[in-house]
Amino acid sequence: MSNWERNVRQVVPYTPGEQPQEQNIIKLNTNENPYPPAPAVQEALQNLSPDALRKYPDPAAGKLVKALAERCQVDPAQVFVGVGSDDVLAMAFQTFFNSEKPVLFPDITYSFYDVWADAFRIPYQKIPLTDTFEICADDYQIPNGGIIFPNPNAPTGIAMAPESVERILQANPDVVVIVDEAYVDFGAETVLPLVEKYENLLVVQTYSKSRSMAGARIGFAVGSKKLISYLQAFKYSFNSYTMSDAAIALGTAALADEAYFQETCRKIVETREAAKKRFAELGFSFGDSRANFIFVTHAHVPAKQIFTALRARHIYVRYFDKPRIDNYLRITIGTPEEMEALYAALEEILQAEV
Repeated sequence: MSNWERNVRQVVPYTPGEQPQEQNIIKLNTNENPYPPAPAVQEALQNLSPDALRKYPDPAAGKLVKALAERCQVDPAQVFVGVGSDDVLAMAFQTFFNSEKPVLFPDITYSFYDVWADAFRIPYQKIPLTDTFEICADDYQIPNGGIIFPNPNAPTGIAMAPESVERILQANPDVVVIVDEAYVDFGAETVLPLVEKYENLLVVQTYSKSRSMAGARIGFAVGSKKLISYLQAFKYSFNSYTMSDAAIALGTAALADEAYFQETCRKIVETREAAKKRFAELGFSFGDSRANFIFVTHAHVPAKQIFTALRARHIYVRYFDKPRIDNYLRITIGTPEEMEALYAALEEILQAEV
């Protein structure tokens, strides 16, 4: 090893979902929305000024923050925006998780959490989910330096009731509790109202899933004014211009088309519920997903075998080669037509293996 390499900060990186470049595929592996962004977003994109690229953007993202505050019914000083929820969460890790005690998060969850903790030298402890892959609020009543979990959880799709989230908050008044609501718009209940009651609660959401804007990289957090002020201070010590004017304009436009947003979410939920029936008929079992994906396992055919066979048919789903979940597949909800093609492929694969 070279001398300079001894000072390199080495971590095991997060593995993102595969982004195949081939044409004519069915892509159900990264929880992208199968429908286009709202018409208002497309119109805003066409009307972008060249200055949106020539000039530095508004570091405060004022228009977007104001629009988000109005939709969430909070003061603009309670809203923080970033380049996707990953950016927001990474800054939150560095801002709030600064204790010698471990940060707590589930053992089966969004796999970026332990990557950030390792990268930022934050001690952490993974709390096992129950045998049915649920988060147990009582397990988070131990000494800690902060808590984070998705709701609904990923990759399981199982949601906690706000009452259970509140139990965690009540038991942990001295640390920041982050609820990652990336998938909340598909049938779970947000805990945004609790930010007025708990000064230490940070709720993080994203445009990547329900608003069909994964490529725009827009995420935001809502919390008490004090929490947000600390996040802002960290941001301005790190990178003032985190969000482009183009993203600010598109993100603001998306909020103006509530009817389209609600209709898109409704279609995905309906397709998800229909998919549960079809997966059950095919011999799969799964939890009660409240996300835009279903986490399935088959009674007889190994998940990795199904994953490989689907990939050979140009259908991409997500497989995690990790303890407890290495016999599961996470399948994003696509259009009804995409799902029918998936079912047909699964029938063929399963018939050949049984």
